[in-house]
Amino acid sequence: MNIQLTIDGHRVDATLNDSAAARDFAALLPLTRDLEDFHQTERIAYLPRELDTSGAPDAVEPKAGDLAYYAPWGNLALFYRDGDSPSASLVILGRVDGGGTDRLATADRITIEAAS
Repeated sequence: MNIQLTIDGHRVDATLNDSAAARDFAALLPLTRDLEDFHQTERIAYLPRELDTSGAPDAVEPKAGDLAYYAPWGNLALFYRDGDSPSASLVILGRVDGGGTDRLATADRITIEAAS
């Protein structure tokens, strides 16, 4: 599924994968959230409810541009740098297309919606 992110007023394209968690996340759209930095690697925002993580792998190593869900905290994670190790309970939802990853490093607010 193609989605659009509006990061501090700038539109960026992204694509969700075909996982149960990504489909469940898509059902929440449109969604606007304030972002905060986490470990100078990702911007995070809390979702209004938990996502379905059935069938998710045990651990993944996130890369810059990944959109992910961290199940224990119920938050969306938008990676602007590569993670340094595999993370249990992190579910990749999709990826930012093109050069939008750079905007994430300083983003304070994001709106996510289905692409028209």
